[in-house]
Amino acid sequence: MYVAVKGGEAAIDNAHRLLADRRRGDRSVPALTLDQIAEQLALGVDRVMSEGSLYDRRLAALAIKQARGDLIEAIFLVRAYRTTLPRFGCSEPVDTSAMMVERRISACYKDLPGGQLLGPTFDYTHRLLDEELDGDAEVEPGHQRADAHEPVSRIADILGGEGLIEEDLEQSPLEEPGDINQTPMEFPLSRAMRLQSLSRGDEGFLLALGYSTQRGYARSHPFAGEIRIGEVEVEVFSPELGFAVPVGRVQLTECQMVNQFKGSAKAAPQFTRGYGLVFGQSERKAMAMALCDRALRAEELGEDIVAPPQDQEFVISHCDNVQATGFVEHLKLPHYVDFQAELGLVRAMRAEHAERQAESLPDMKEAAE
Repeated sequence: MYVAVKGGEAAIDNAHRLLADRRRGDRSVPALTLDQIAEQLALGVDRVMSEGSLYDRRLAALAIKQARGDLIEAIFLVRAYRTTLPRFGCSEPVDTSAMMVERRISACYKDLPGGQLLGPTFDYTHRLLDEELDGDAEVEPGHQRADAHEPVSRIADILGGEGLIEEDLEQSPLEEPGDINQTPMEFPLSRAMRLQSLSRGDEGFLLALGYSTQRGYARSHPFAGEIRIGEVEVEVFSPELGFAVPVGRVQLTECQMVNQFKGSAKAAPQFTRGYGLVFGQSERKAMAMALCDRALRAEELGEDIVAPPQDQEFVISHCDNVQATGFVEHLKLPHYVDFQAELGLVRAMRAEHAERQAESLPDMKEAAE
């Protein structure tokens, strides 16, 4: 039970002013601009867009500034703004095979069509603080391969050509995809709706679950078939024209995990898939998502559900950081009545306990003598 707090308006107003003051910080330091955040804190912006379910770099940068760098609070702000936007339809499925690839690596093949493209990554950097970044030193422009025109085939397509990996089930063009924002959540969920939830789920939570699958809690040790980052066109079907038209481009990170599968009486031995797709450059999140996606397919593939990552109700019900934040932080709200009731109950129970102890004390003395 919550009780209304009266007379707190002035304190709340003062808290808001203090928050704005602390957000601005030392006035002798130039204020952050949204362009600075979007360009120089790009990975934080990408996470806010992905888990906020809204692709808009400026709004994500604004949310990060407003939240003083608290990414989960920024995600909350973007989600709240998203609810005010009109919904006018859904896009055509994006074609990631036609992605303008900036980074593409595979742990399965060294040499593959299109080659390995390292792109911008921390993978090969030394984890040493760079004092030169304390300033605005001149930075050389990045070097890109001039002959990068070879088609970048997907690993799954290469394996699929030999029938070594399960087919990717395609959705009927007449079937509108489910939407977790429009449809009440009822378990079991379809894989499409699970993937939607995982895509905007908390990176840290999914990372921990994905890690647990590799440590024996689901017996999963996959190969990173392919991780690619790049831009894809988004198209919307126009009834007036009778065909789909491009409305913009978005940057995506896609991960295809290749998992072993021994086969069954009905299916020949083949590899299975785990899939991850998120906004921006966020390959750790995409990899964690792919690990969780594969674990959640246990029932579909006839595997025993023995670990939390394989339990879709456990995973999906707890992966959303906005819901998790709301439920945890509601503990800061007034619970005076509840606490006073429990306090009275504990006092009464302690009094009864003391009374029983006092009654049993003579018997204990007699037994000791």
